[in-house]
Amino acid sequence: MAQCVQSVQELIPDSFVPCVAALCSDEAERLTRLNHLSFAELLKPFSRLTSEVHMRDPNNQLHIIKNLKIAVSNIVTQPPQPGAIRKLLNDVVSGCQPAEGLVANVITAGDYDLNISATTPWFESYRETFLQSMPASDHEFLNHYLACMLVASSSEAEPVEQFSKLSQEQHRIQHNNDYSYPKWFIPNTLKYYVLLHDVSAGDEQRAESIYEEMKQKYGTQGCYLLKINSRTSNRASDEQIPDPWSQYLQKNSIQNQESYEDGPCTITSNKNSDSNLLSLDGLDNEVKVDGLPNNFRAHPLQLDSSSDPSNSIDGPNHVKSASSLHETKKANTGIIHGACLTLTDHDRIRQFIQEFTFRGLLPHIEKTIRQLNDQLISRKGLSRSLFSATKKWFSGSKVPEKGINELKNTSGLLYPPEAPELQIRKMADLCFLVQHYDLAYSCYHTAKKDFLNDQAMLYAAGALEMAAVSAFLQPGAPRPYPAHYMDTAIQTYRDICRNMILAERCVLLSAEILKSQGKYSEAAALLIRLTSEDSDLRSALLLEQAAHCFINMKSPMVRKYAFHMILAGHRFSKAGQKKHALRCYCQAMQVYKGKGWSLAEDHINFTIGRQSYTLRQLENAVSAFRHILINESKQSAAQQGAFLREYLYVYKNVSQLSPGGPLPQLPLPYINSSATRVFFGHDRRPADGEKQAATHISLDQEYDYESSQQWRELEEQVVALVNKGVIPSNFHPTQYCLNSYSDNSRFPLAVVEEPITVEMAFRNPLKVPLLLTDLSLLWKFQPKDFSGKDNEEVKELVTSEPEMIGTEVISEFLINSEESKVARLKLFPHHIGELHILGVVYNLGTIQGSLTIDGIGALPGCHAGKHSSSMSVRGRQDLEIQGPRLNNTKEEKTSIKYGPDRRLDPIITEEMPLLEVFFIHFPTGLLCGEIRKAYVEFVNVSKCPLTGLKVVSKRPEFFTFGGNTAVLTPLSPSASENCSAYKTVVTDSTSVCTALTSSASSVDFGIGIGSQPEVIPVPLPDAVLLPGASVQLPMWLRGPDEEGVHEINFLFYYESVKRQPKIRHRILRHTAVICTSRSLNVRATVCRSNSLEDEEGRGGNMLVFVDVENINTSEAGVKEFHIVQVSSSSKHWKLQKSVNLSENKDAKLASREKGKFCFKAVRCKEKEVATQSSEKYTFADIIFGNEQIISSASPCADFFYRSLSSELKRPQAQPSLHTEKQSIEDAVRLIQKCSEVDLNIVVLWKAYVVDDSKQLILEGQHHVILHTIGKEALSYAQKQEPPEMELLKFFRPENTTVSSRPSVEQLSNLIKTSLHYPESFNHPFHQKSLCLVPVTLLLSNCSKADVDVIVDLRHKTTSPEALEIHGSFTWLGQTQYKLKLKSEEIHTLQLKACFVHTGVYNLGTPRVFAKLSDQVTVFETSQQNSMPALIIINNV
Repeated sequence: MAQCVQSVQELIPDSFVPCVAALCSDEAERLTRLNHLSFAELLKPFSRLTSEVHMRDPNNQLHIIKNLKIAVSNIVTQPPQPGAIRKLLNDVVSGCQPAEGLVANVITAGDYDLNISATTPWFESYRETFLQSMPASDHEFLNHYLACMLVASSSEAEPVEQFSKLSQEQHRIQHNNDYSYPKWFIPNTLKYYVLLHDVSAGDEQRAESIYEEMKQKYGTQGCYLLKINSRTSNRASDEQIPDPWSQYLQKNSIQNQESYEDGPCTITSNKNSDSNLLSLDGLDNEVKVDGLPNNFRAHPLQLDSSSDPSNSIDGPNHVKSASSLHETKKANTGIIHGACLTLTDHDRIRQFIQEFTFRGLLPHIEKTIRQLNDQLISRKGLSRSLFSATKKWFSGSKVPEKGINELKNTSGLLYPPEAPELQIRKMADLCFLVQHYDLAYSCYHTAKKDFLNDQAMLYAAGALEMAAVSAFLQPGAPRPYPAHYMDTAIQTYRDICRNMILAERCVLLSAEILKSQGKYSEAAALLIRLTSEDSDLRSALLLEQAAHCFINMKSPMVRKYAFHMILAGHRFSKAGQKKHALRCYCQAMQVYKGKGWSLAEDHINFTIGRQSYTLRQLENAVSAFRHILINESKQSAAQQGAFLREYLYVYKNVSQLSPGGPLPQLPLPYINSSATRVFFGHDRRPADGEKQAATHISLDQEYDYESSQQWRELEEQVVALVNKGVIPSNFHPTQYCLNSYSDNSRFPLAVVEEPITVEMAFRNPLKVPLLLTDLSLLWKFQPKDFSGKDNEEVKELVTSEPEMIGTEVISEFLINSEESKVARLKLFPHHIGELHILGVVYNLGTIQGSLTIDGIGALPGCHAGKHSSSMSVRGRQDLEIQGPRLNNTKEEKTSIKYGPDRRLDPIITEEMPLLEVFFIHFPTGLLCGEIRKAYVEFVNVSKCPLTGLKVVSKRPEFFTFGGNTAVLTPLSPSASENCSAYKTVVTDSTSVCTALTSSASSVDFGIGIGSQPEVIPVPLPDAVLLPGASVQLPMWLRGPDEEGVHEINFLFYYESVKRQPKIRHRILRHTAVICTSRSLNVRATVCRSNSLEDEEGRGGNMLVFVDVENINTSEAGVKEFHIVQVSSSSKHWKLQKSVNLSENKDAKLASREKGKFCFKAVRCKEKEVATQSSEKYTFADIIFGNEQIISSASPCADFFYRSLSSELKRPQAQPSLHTEKQSIEDAVRLIQKCSEVDLNIVVLWKAYVVDDSKQLILEGQHHVILHTIGKEALSYAQKQEPPEMELLKFFRPENTTVSSRPSVEQLSNLIKTSLHYPESFNHPFHQKSLCLVPVTLLLSNCSKADVDVIVDLRHKTTSPEALEIHGSFTWLGQTQYKLKLKSEEIHTLQLKACFVHTGVYNLGTPRVFAKLSDQVTVFETSQQNSMPALIIINNV
């Protein structure tokens, strides 16, 4: 139980005090009424004696009584009605609330810290009022009247006669059978005569003479002259007299009950309210009884039958004043009690009480106790034994001890008033009232036995109850508190006598006693036992006290405390005690909060919300309902819908109270602040026919770290190029879309007149859909001028100036149950300055009937009209984004600090140009190497001109805008047939096999020395694009050589003509997705020609073999490929003619076919090479069709140069040479150089495609770059499929030092050999057995150094197979020659071969060894002959 102001030792004597009746004449009552008090009320503050009192017990022992208090009350002949008592108790409890600002106790139990009010004054008031208002009953005498004060006024005509009348009246009331109420202690009631004298108005002499007369008649012990009203009430009081009455009268005791209801307030559910949301507590009816009756026949707790029951509530918003007690208080506040009394009068009243008690009451009690004791002693003799013997005779034998439950229900047994058993009880009660607890206990104990013997259960229970209390209060505590007495008494009262009021008194007393002994568990069990359905108020108070017992235990039982608090709150609510109910729920909430008991939390919050609403504590109601909604609720959809509607209803009422106040924060839907994305710029235009807008950046694209890094690198590349190769220190990559991955530490820059889109991620945690209407962004704007100084006045504008910032409003936004959905809201800045996006503002509502609407649009009319207006509330939610955790310095690492996130605080800057790019006829699928012509349209959609347009890409070999000069770039459309993308010239058929040459410089195609091939300037006319202007430029595309899907990124860079301080440049991104399918695979090798003659008679010829294979798998519907032209491009070499053996002129390749081409290549003329710059390339075209494609013009040359530059970018494997001598390195380089060749082959083709029954002609080109003689080169290295299983290889690591010896291939190219002989030789073997054939061996030095050569003619082959195949012949003459060949010298050796049979012979047996003249022999190696030299020997 909670702490009380009074200890139990003070409480019990104060609850059971001697009762004195007061009977006043009308005149006496009038005198006291001048003070707005009745006579009984007048005495109330002075009814406790200030000094100890002595009296003698029957054994003549002196007995001391401390703090004695007497209760004086007007005689009332009607017993109080139970309904009126209930009403009184209800008002007492509701009128006593916890004090504002009361400091609660903090109790720490386990991991709970609870704020709990230690005291419960409402319970104490209830208990005091309950004990005072108990009706007198026949089985006990504690509240029976012991004496009666007869009060008359000195101003009456015949005061003594008036006393006689009053005395007769009292006698009549006590002894006449018509009056069963009030109850009197003994027949011979003490009468005490009081003469009231009004000092200010009355005649003092007369009063004194009357008093003397009274003393003569009634004796000095039996009368008193009380002087009051020493001043008149209308005179302004000079001194402030204290008012001791107010505290008693405020307690709404029985004597001043002015207004009440029948029974506790009932909860009425107002069915007519249109919302049907909240059932409000109404007060049934308010009843007023006029004034206090002087007529004692009407008890003040009597209900007025004529009260008007129609005074009930008439609507949910018209709640009457919560308690009529409140009105009583208001009425009483203006009244001054005791206005005619001075402090002397106060002392006189106090003296009067003392005199009455000392001289009248206590001697009377002492005498009565003696008389009763004498009767009992006399009874203990013969009468007592006779009494019990008679009983035994008639009842047969002694009644055995029985359990209480076995006893017959004889609670109806009544003793006559003079019954000896009742005399014991009377004596016990008298002793108890004067605090003689020892004697009282023995009397109660004796009476208890008698009553049990008679099975008079009501009497027995009363005796048990008081015996237990007496035992507890005995000084020195001779015996322990008999709690079982109380338990038996409670059970008897409740179960047998069906008297809950008496049972409740027992529980209140016993629980207080147990609490004082620290037995909280037993006290709690006792309190809980008495909770029942018959009284909600009692049950609520007892449950609350039980809860306090649980929390006050040695080891506090926190959850039991909370559970019983909830039960108490529920019962308070049923009893109409809304404030107490709310308090209980709030205290219990401390325990359940945040412990995962979500359903319990929901229930408590819901109840708190409802109770707060009823009490018009709207802020608390909103807060409680908000908690239900924002926690992850486990409730059903219907329950959640009810919670939401309740919340909206309460919220609406709150907002109506302060319509002009700031918008409140709404709890729903959840906003994932960190997922907020901000996009600067216009939305991308959709594709329009063949026009396709650049993809740029949009909110629909997912963030990808790798691609964002690629874009950053591209931008850095172009910025570095513009700034002469250095990236400026203040450069930051352009960010059009800010999200949680981007760098948001700086204020983002937005351009005036370009929209800002904020994407917010909403989530609906409920199982019911949410409807947001009129959704828009909330912002703050500061206009500024960034060019000069700030404006003089810095205005702050919030959401009210559309001419500064335009705001987009979404009229309806539906979020289905448990759905996450993004909303995109736009702002249109019309002025430069600083913008701060604060949050969103919207109306929150739900759909009638909680329909879940799938799909994008809701049902038509489903949430329009009356629904959305009646069930939605306006509010806001702020966007607060936490920046990234800082982790750079030591201090930041050791503490938790977060950086700023400024994505919602853009700076609006001055106008900038805005480029839009459209691609026309842009393909999505190409063959590898296919050339396609498209157009790019550049549009300036802003009001400023733009310049410096460049495009940068990681794949420059994919596209070209043509060369620098108009001559090189073909007109569009092409003049040729089939609208070719190439520049073509019609040729005659005679020049089929010879090459047509032309030349071009790589500088013309933007691939100069040291330039970045990735950054390509866009050739705008006049280099400026004016506002609103558009330019279309041709763009050639070449399908990448690798099949598959390619993402190719273009970054367009441009600047404003006018330099801006904040933004230097802008970019536009485009990602092209191209799907390529396989076309041709080209392989080429080059080798030295064995024929040494060319036009100039110099040995500089090579043969080029080109294999072309159709590897297309017919996916693209390609029928066949035609090779229309093979061109070469080189600084030193050119193709001269085609060496094609077959007569088939056009080279067609069907699927999986392979074609082989052979060409003769010659060196360019020396003078050509000399005159041309090092960047000049010679192009030679060999045509297989009737049209020449000019390979030195766009787009053929563009893509050739692009492929060349990408080839050069690849890291070349440079052999590392670890030798001591520099000369060896030089020699190696010489040897390597003679086998190098820089010849590039371009194969141009056409593909015939059947698509939808119409034939298309596609064209394209493949490049092969030849570096080394004899080494095969491919147009694109095909991927090798890895084998499924690989064998493990074990090997010993060898010495990895790289030798400086050149490779075999390099040395074999030092010397070129050629045998000249007749193809067939006729010899008459029958005439001459030996056939001699002259053979010329030509040796040519290919290098620029002197070479020593050894020619060995001896046969090395010894294997029989070789003999069988080649036959045997012999070289005649010298078998070994040593020669020295100077740089590029040709030497001739005349040899003779000798044959003995006819047949075919291979003359390629001479072995040639070569070494550089100035080197040692380490380089000597065998010269390999590439082709067999076959001769046919015939016999004639």
